[in-house]
Amino acid sequence: MASQIINSRLLLLTIPILACVFPCSCYARATDKNGARIRGMFVFGSSLVDNGNNNFLKNSIAKADFLPYGIDFPSGPSGRFTNGKNVIDLLCDQLKLPLVPAFTDPSTKGTKIIHGVSYASGASGILDDTGLLAGNVISLNQQIRNFEEVTLPVLEAEMGFQRRELLPKYLFVMGTGGNDYSFNYFLRQSNANVSLEAFTANLTRKLSGQLQKLYSLGGRKFALMAVNPIGCSPMVMANRRTRNGCIEGLNKAAHLFNAHLKSLVDVSKEQMPGSNVVFVNSYKMIRDIIKNPVSRGFKDTNSACCEVMSLNEGGNGILCKKEGQACEDRNIHVFFDGLHPTEAVNIQIATKAYNSNLTSEVYPINVKQLSML
Repeated sequence: MASQIINSRLLLLTIPILACVFPCSCYARATDKNGARIRGMFVFGSSLVDNGNNNFLKNSIAKADFLPYGIDFPSGPSGRFTNGKNVIDLLCDQLKLPLVPAFTDPSTKGTKIIHGVSYASGASGILDDTGLLAGNVISLNQQIRNFEEVTLPVLEAEMGFQRRELLPKYLFVMGTGGNDYSFNYFLRQSNANVSLEAFTANLTRKLSGQLQKLYSLGGRKFALMAVNPIGCSPMVMANRRTRNGCIEGLNKAAHLFNAHLKSLVDVSKEQMPGSNVVFVNSYKMIRDIIKNPVSRGFKDTNSACCEVMSLNEGGNGILCKKEGQACEDRNIHVFFDGLHPTEAVNIQIATKAYNSNLTSEVYPINVKQLSML
C-alpha cells in the first residue's frame, strides 16, 4: 500500500516535469477562450509588412533602421517603415500573438519561430526583378523558399508535428504588389508596349502560383492585403498635383490589381480545396480617410510627416532623412514618409481587417472570423 502511494506521488510529480520538457505538444493543441485558433503568423511581402528583414541585408538602400522611423515604437527604430507599429504588429495584437520576428535576424531560431516569422522585404515585389533599384532585397519567390527550406524543418522539430498538422493553424499574410507598379511597370522602358491589363493579369497569375505553393506546403488560412492608393502618396504628389489631389493613373493600376486580388478569393475555392482566403481592402480604407479625413481624426492627407529628401537633394523621395525631423502630431497624418502610412492609419486598417462586417472592406469574412475556422 505504501509503495502504491509513493508511486502515485511520483506520477503526479512527473506530470508537471513532462509539461516543462515538452511544452510545444501542449501549445500545439491550444485555443484561446474566444475560440481563436491562430497559433502564429507567417508574413510575406514588401515594406508595408516588413518588420526589419532589410536591416540585415548588405547593399540594400531600402532600410528603416534609423530615426525618425520607430519614434513611437517601444524599442525605437526596428526596420519598420513607419513611426510605430505596422499592420502586422497590430494584427498580432488583435489575435493575442507576440510580434513575429524577422527571418534574417540571426536570433530568429529555435523556439522563437513557433509563433511565426516575417519574411517580408522592403522594395521587393511579386516579380523577381522589381527590387533591383533598391539593391539587395528578398523577392517574394525567395521569401517562400526561405519559409520552405529553412523555417519549416525547424518548426516541425520544435513542435513535434508534421507540417500538414501544424500549418492549418497559422495565418499566412501576403502584402505585396505595389512596388511591381511603382518601381517596375511605370519606370521601365521594357514595359512600354505592355498594357496595364496584360501586366496586371501576369502579376496576378504569378501571385496565384505563389499562393498555391504555400497551400501545397500546408497553408490553409490566408489574408491578402490590397495595394494601397499609390497615386495619393507624397512621393508622387510632390511632383505633380491634379484637381482631386491624387494621380488617377497610378490609382487605376492599384484598383485593377485589387480587383484581380479579390477574384483570387473566389477562384481559390476550386484551386485550393479546404483553404480560406480573405481579401483586406486597405486601398478603400485609406481612400476613405483621404476623402473625409476630419471625420476619421486626420488633417494632413498628402504630405509626409517626416523630413524626406528629394532626388535633387540626394534622396529618393520616399525615405525619411536619417536623424531628420518628424512632425509632432503624428496621429493626424496619413503618411509618415513619402509612401508609407503612419501607425494611426495602420491601426484603422488592422482594426477593420479584424472586425469589419463590410464586404467592401474585408471579403468574404474578416480576420477574426477566419481565425475561428
